[in-house]
Amino acid sequence: MHQTNSLFSFSFANSSRQQFTESEMAFSCFHLLPLVLLPLTLNQVVNGNPVFDDGDPVLDYAERAGVLMKQQSSHGCNFFQGSWVADDEYPLYNASSCPFIGFNCIKNGRPDKQYFKFNGLDFMERYRGKNIMFVGDSLSNNMWQSLTCMLHVAAPNSNYTLTQAGLLSTFYLTEYALSVMFLKNGFIVDLAYEKIGKVLKLDSISTGNLWKGLDMLIFTTYHWWTHSGHSQTWDYFQVGQKMVKEMDHMEAYKIALTTWANWVDSNIDFSKTKVFFQGVAAVHIDGKEWKEPKARSCRGQTQPLLGTSYPGPTHPGEAIVKSVLSTVANPIYLLDITLLTQLRKDGHPSIYAGLGPKFVDCSHWCLPGAPDAWNELL
Repeated sequence: MHQTNSLFSFSFANSSRQQFTESEMAFSCFHLLPLVLLPLTLNQVVNGNPVFDDGDPVLDYAERAGVLMKQQSSHGCNFFQGSWVADDEYPLYNASSCPFIGFNCIKNGRPDKQYFKFNGLDFMERYRGKNIMFVGDSLSNNMWQSLTCMLHVAAPNSNYTLTQAGLLSTFYLTEYALSVMFLKNGFIVDLAYEKIGKVLKLDSISTGNLWKGLDMLIFTTYHWWTHSGHSQTWDYFQVGQKMVKEMDHMEAYKIALTTWANWVDSNIDFSKTKVFFQGVAAVHIDGKEWKEPKARSCRGQTQPLLGTSYPGPTHPGEAIVKSVLSTVANPIYLLDITLLTQLRKDGHPSIYAGLGPKFVDCSHWCLPGAPDAWNELL
């Protein structure tokens, strides 16, 4: 591991230390095996490894070691375990180059810049003429904005359009005929407005036709399920004909996620469409979790947690996601970002979300920042 005064990258390990080119490693991890999950194992060697120490900027999510859920690549390729290390190749872009993105903490006054590889031209060539859609909540929007900015910066003279129609936002690169879309759908399952109130229908998906016929789908849902009180956006849960005012939110989440997994498994053409689940991103609202009891939130945090493990409790959403995805017949790839984000207590907008110093955002992510690493894993 190397440490400089630079920005952070996630450093990966290659357990076999074999010499592979970048393309060979990408093939072995994403195409060779019928992956259902890509769990994490961090802390692999970046320095001196031609696969990762190649001059590309990476918030090196340490150790691309790789144990799959049911089988391990012969190359030992796991992108999701490791530690964050300093990397003077970062950030991947200047946020001022992307006037269309939010989550711009620098613009909103954040003074430190330690929280900031991705070959955008290669990505655009590989997905020339393709349609990519992110479906989910504001964390999905966070990842979508990251990708659109990285692509724009990679080809700054390429014409683009940014349009919005209802809940669908589309970034279109004319030269590459590439569409990168974000469809806002925080629960994935249906939220119906009925006389009795807002009903969250855990076993119903009526908007799934919007997901058909695309080349890549990246889904996420979790954070809205944790809301309660005034932040809760539903009045009732419903399964079949049974409606209840309250139930365990994680139980409801598992029912809904199972509904989504079954729908995708049965209705998406996997010979055409690659499907990802974005995973569950961590929040940092209680410093006792990372052994800093005086910290009441992410406010004032400017350094990631060192090492390859999180000292706090396991994330309940992570276990549910892995349990549900293990039941599907077709390959749904998990971007297992939970540990990656647990270690980045410094990566949130905090008081720099643009809503004034009294508003502290410890759930979304600054751009440039951690979501750039999520997109590298695509």
